[in-house]
Amino acid sequence: MIEVQGLTKIYGTHAAVAHIDFTVNDGEIVGFLGPNGAGKTTTMNMMTGFISSTEGSVKINGFDILDEPEKAKKELGYLPDVPPLYGDMRVTEYLNFVCDIKGVPKAKRPEMLKYIMETVKITDHAHRIVKNLSKGYRQRVGLAQAMVGFPKVLILDEPTVGLDPKQIIEMRDVIRALGKRHTVILSSHILGEVSAVCDRIIIINKGKIVADASAEKLTEGTGHTDQIITVACDKEKAENIIKNISEIKQYKIIDSADETEISVSGDTDIRAALSTAFAKADIPVLMLKPAALTLEEIFLKIISGETPDVYIAPAEKADNDEKNKEETE
Repeated sequence: MIEVQGLTKIYGTHAAVAHIDFTVNDGEIVGFLGPNGAGKTTTMNMMTGFISSTEGSVKINGFDILDEPEKAKKELGYLPDVPPLYGDMRVTEYLNFVCDIKGVPKAKRPEMLKYIMETVKITDHAHRIVKNLSKGYRQRVGLAQAMVGFPKVLILDEPTVGLDPKQIIEMRDVIRALGKRHTVILSSHILGEVSAVCDRIIIINKGKIVADASAEKLTEGTGHTDQIITVACDKEKAENIIKNISEIKQYKIIDSADETEISVSGDTDIRAALSTAFAKADIPVLMLKPAALTLEEIFLKIISGETPDVYIAPAEKADNDEKNKEETE
């Protein structure tokens, strides 16, 4: 559905985006993340044809955004971080204006706009003047304009920015519903929202893709070996055993009356060592599970370079391997 190949944007001597490649399949909801200045918005602007690329290509449903812009943009709906609204229009007037721009036949508009307004939950505000709406409802109107014409692809840049917690939850539900009919790329700084909504996460840093996987796979790829174990003994017995396990580098004990919970970390997988040690002491292990990292922690590990190359995009990994080979030689 979306094919990005060798996409590059250079300003003077600075490469804002450098030879990135990725594909988004039909029906996927993909989170596009990166720190400020990473090239995230530049990439989205090139994907939508808002700015041209220095090198590379973007195809939307098979149409090149630069070679066939009209055909490509018919397949595309875009919600920028600041929705392109006309404040003096009523909601229905504005959406009909967008229909005029996109060439939607008048006979198809009533049913289409009814569906869109119901989906983004603005039906009760259809006749209000846009500038009198709250921030959350203006954001919904912006999302509605992106849906006009039922494009196959929606690109949403910070759709929850400035919303209160209730509005964020409502917008999350709307985006989930959109995934049933559209392919969605979602950019957000609220990483918990990305984790809750997206099938897959792409992380860009310094103009290059450094990770591309599901949230679960990203956790596996961080090399995170922390475990939480709960055992049926008191704190003192548990600590004596933990101290004698060489694979454990750090631990934190939380005790209760008959059970002890311990958070432990090591340089390698420590599950077998934990199970064996407590079994030898004839102490039942009630629970053993990974101490899951939050998406925020995973994100920080990845952009700081603390994780292995397994989630670096193939083209970028090849560049890194070649660079490392040259340095070795």
